[in-house]
Amino acid sequence: MLTIYTLKNCDTCKKAIKWMEAEGVPFKNHDVRADGLSEDIISQIVTTLGWEKALNRRSTTWRNLDEEQKADLDNATAASLIAEHPTLLKRPVFVDENEIIAGYGDEAKQLCLKDG
Repeated sequence: MLTIYTLKNCDTCKKAIKWMEAEGVPFKNHDVRADGLSEDIISQIVTTLGWEKALNRRSTTWRNLDEEQKADLDNATAASLIAEHPTLLKRPVFVDENEIIAGYGDEAKQLCLKDG
C-alpha cells in the first residue's frame, strides 16, 4: 500500500490527501511530527532521492539551524538532521514498494494512480 508522509499543517500535503481521496487512491497517511520517522525510512528516502531532494531547505526549521549544521551536507548528515528534526523532510513524500517521490506534482499523481 502507498504511504504518504505528511505534516498536518502543510497546505500541499492537505491538497495531495484531498486529491487522493477524490481519486479513490488507497493510502496510509503518516504524519512526520505526530508519528515520527524511523531511521530505516529516513535512510531509504535520503538514499533514493539524495539529500538535496529529501531535505526541505525552505522550512522554518532549516532557517533556525546553526550555520554549522547546514554546512558540508551529505546523505548521512542530512539523514541525521531529519531524524532529529522530522519537519526537515520535504513533504509530501510518497512511498510504495518500488518508488519514492518527494513533492506533489504529476510524477506523484502518476504513482498514486498506478497504485490505486
